[in-house]
Amino acid sequence: MTDLFINRRLDLPNLLDKKSLFLLGPRQTGKTSLIQNSVPDVRYYDLLDSSTYLTLSREPGRLVEEVGASVKRVVIDEIQRLPLLLNEVQRLIESRKVHFLLTGSSARKLRRGGINLLGGRARVNYLHPLTSNELGDQFDLRTAMARGLLPSIYFSDDPKADLESYCGLYLQQEIMAEGATRNIPAFSRFLKIAAHNNGCIVNFTNIASDAQVARTTVYEYYDILKDTLILRELPSWRKTVKRKPLASSKYYFFDVGVVSALQGRPFLPGTPEFGEAFETFIMHELVCYSDYVSGDPLCFWRSTSGYEVDFIIGDHMAVEVKAKENVSVQDVKALRALREEKKIKKFICVCLEHREREVDGIKVVPYAEFLSSLWSGEYR
Repeated sequence: MTDLFINRRLDLPNLLDKKSLFLLGPRQTGKTSLIQNSVPDVRYYDLLDSSTYLTLSREPGRLVEEVGASVKRVVIDEIQRLPLLLNEVQRLIESRKVHFLLTGSSARKLRRGGINLLGGRARVNYLHPLTSNELGDQFDLRTAMARGLLPSIYFSDDPKADLESYCGLYLQQEIMAEGATRNIPAFSRFLKIAAHNNGCIVNFTNIASDAQVARTTVYEYYDILKDTLILRELPSWRKTVKRKPLASSKYYFFDVGVVSALQGRPFLPGTPEFGEAFETFIMHELVCYSDYVSGDPLCFWRSTSGYEVDFIIGDHMAVEVKAKENVSVQDVKALRALREEKKIKKFICVCLEHREREVDGIKVVPYAEFLSSLWSGEYR
């Protein structure tokens, strides 16, 4: 593993100058490293430190006493461990105009009172695993497919062991510590089944049967994964008229390496599993671009007759993902069907081909060119 710091797209100094903010993201996405390298001169409280946690949990008012008049920026790491501290944060924001950077790996406890308590006094930003744009020349697709894009694991000298440890650590620290469920064996079974349903429209009844839990419990477990930022919900795009759309959502894990570890298998080129992983990777890039740059909503489209397009960006671009080096007319039939609706302007098939071309009027774009154009703003 390397200590090399990768510059991130999220401009923390600029964001913090404007307003207090919550910086949320799964464990090991690099929140602490980003803070230390981009806003080093701040008052820092780490709630994973036992003494700091115990002191502030017993006396939350000490925060106000310790943040003097000259202190204008304060970081509180892992704020979800002590949501009641947000009362003191609000006092300092209002009375002394202090700007807070509040980090966390779970929105569950915060949403029960924390973020709402601050009532618009802090914005919410998300930090995701690394992107191809952030890695630059250090990005390699096969490495990303094998390891995922969590910084410590992408550069690890033993990524398999680190991924297994990460998944176990998540179960212990995120689920048990929050008391979200007491039945860890059942949740562990569910988590592996959910990983095998990554990128799919979920049949909750089937998953409940396989995990040996009630259907209502499966709904609760999916909420836990979303709240702890491990899972992203991709809603359906419902604006088609000629072909009736489905209303169900799809769910993607936040990192392809974590999916691989939970499924217990590598994603080898040429296999169906590699295609699903490649789609998850493109989903990750689109989510990051939306959160860091554009703000465009992401959806997918599937008609009741079986046509499906992987991603709809805003209302202006449709993207189909194919992990193939030779895209055929058949591969873009769903894009052609959606084009007939005349509601979207751009239609792109992202693939493993080496040169851009057109198939039946649909642009076929190598993934590297697509990502370069995406991050340079050409698709806005």
